[in-house]
Amino acid sequence: MTFTGLDGLAHRSRAVTRSISAENPTGAKGAGGMATEGTGARAASLLGRGWKVSPSIEIPAGETATLADISGPGTIRHLWCTTAPHRAWRGTLLRMYWEDAAEPAVEVPLGDFFCNGWNAFSQVSSVPVAANPNGGFNAYWPMPFRRAARITLENLSAETVTLYYQIDYELPEDGGDLPEPTWFHAQWRRSHPVPEGQTHTILDRVHGAGHYVGTYLAWGVNSPGWWGEGELKFFLDGDDEFPTICGTGTEDYFGGAWNFDVPGQGYTAYTTPYLGLNQILRPDGLYASQQRFGMYRWHIPDPVRFAADLRVTVQSLGIGPGHGNGLPHRYRPTSDDIASTALFYLDAPEEPASRPPAPDLLALEVD
Repeated sequence: MTFTGLDGLAHRSRAVTRSISAENPTGAKGAGGMATEGTGARAASLLGRGWKVSPSIEIPAGETATLADISGPGTIRHLWCTTAPHRAWRGTLLRMYWEDAAEPAVEVPLGDFFCNGWNAFSQVSSVPVAANPNGGFNAYWPMPFRRAARITLENLSAETVTLYYQIDYELPEDGGDLPEPTWFHAQWRRSHPVPEGQTHTILDRVHGAGHYVGTYLAWGVNSPGWWGEGELKFFLDGDDEFPTICGTGTEDYFGGAWNFDVPGQGYTAYTTPYLGLNQILRPDGLYASQQRFGMYRWHIPDPVRFAADLRVTVQSLGIGPGHGNGLPHRYRPTSDDIASTALFYLDAPEEPASRPPAPDLLALEVD
């Protein structure tokens, strides 16, 4: 019998809980807090072993740290992390590998994975992702694996990054197997900018069976006026020129309406369990050159299921002159800066068609 929601808390599982952090880098039973050296050694010098000697790790510029290397079967249940400095959110690349695959299933800048793609903090209060003051990142996507799971963070910046982290997971108590899983995937892409008259690809065509569970967009507006008329389109199972699923506009897809504009208030942020406009960055008249936004939608009650392949796109489209002045409005193709994170489950631990983000696309001109 399968229990969902709070009902599941009342039913005992035979799984055992383990947790990886800088205080217990292997997740082994009874091995937490044993460090004698670490980033907290000086602060704990009068207290000794067991008193927060190793609460974090340092990742030098250009290096990759292995955060977790777990033998399965098991399921990752929760990730928490925070960094110093905040600009590492777009300067580090989070990767996850399942079943000893050569290619990562997840390859996303750290901040974008937690809906904070602009190196500036934004509160997110959703079911699978929570971003809390000041840069406490949490993810609750279930990530099952059968043989192995490995998580790394590459520091692409020019300075050392300090990372605090914790990865909570379950293992079958008797070492038994898990039901045949679908594997968690996340891909990041950026059009900087979208060529005028073209679309931004959120998810290039992936092959296999699975279900699409989420979209995060970090959207930078490069021209005046309303920018969010673009339709999101899902091309399912062989769709070519025209998709099976076609939305009515960008703000509509993220659960908003009428330009996210509350009269007298303007753009209005919101964060809900499954969708939100969590970030609004306005020009400051000095250094911040344009409006920037962060938006998420989680297809948890409404996953987009596919049996053979899937492609997802969004149009860079606005409203032309005359809108709001009593004149007929016209759609206007734009060339905005769109970075997207697509999250989905697939019946394979790796997707050969995916490509790593180009380093020059990770850079932000503004922090």
